[in-house]
Amino acid sequence: MEQNFTEILRDFLSENNITQTEFAKKIGVKQSQVSEWLRGKAKPGYDTLKAMAIAFNISADYFLGITDTY
Repeated sequence: MEQNFTEILRDFLSENNITQTEFAKKIGVKQSQVSEWLRGKAKPGYDTLKAMAIAFNISADYFLGITDTY
């Protein structure tokens, strides 16, 4: 089953025991922005997606739902 970004991010945070605040600090955004993503109200842009991939040393394809593994 294909996951949307909200589900992917929620699973990533849960599996890695990372809080919204920790995630936000690591990628350089406000915690409120991460909250918006988790509620499905917004999605990250290209630069933020790139920052996520670099900060956690995983492929952006994971956050895009193209691959199941990071």
